[in-house]
Amino acid sequence: DFGAQHSSFISPKAYRQLYQPFQKQVTEWIHKNTTWKAFIHSCGSVINLLPDFIASGFDILNPVQTSAAGMDPKELTTRFGDQIVFWGGGIDTQKVLPFGTPEEIRAQVRERMQTFGPGGGFVFNSIHNVQACTPVENMQALFEAIHEYRSYPL
Repeated sequence: DFGAQHSSFISPKAYRQLYQPFQKQVTEWIHKNTTWKAFIHSCGSVINLLPDFIASGFDILNPVQTSAAGMDPKELTTRFGDQIVFWGGGIDTQKVLPFGTPEEIRAQVRERMQTFGPGGGFVFNSIHNVQACTPVENMQALFEAIHEYRSYPL
């Protein structure tokens, strides 16, 4: 992880000096020698690092922790949606899924599918693990909403 709830753990300059050279070698090898996509896992607020993740050759960001500072879905798709796949961000597992109503869950799934989905580049997934306190009714609402909004246009 390179991010926390309110900021990244590392500056872009430090990332470029400490991680990018090695990660770029790995992603270049992957792209040259396989049909795989290069996937970076980083929770938290990493919007300031996204240009460097992309420059490092990563194809996919997971998770997309939209509850972290600066990780607004519309800004992410506007600025980076044509450069990286967003794998996650479909439902907020910190607040909405465990503590929201089924109606709020359906509304967020629809909004996220409308924001992240058009043009491709989105794999529906939660922002992180589902919390143990999540009501069964909310999980049911999540699955129903995913099924309902899985096709474009919405």
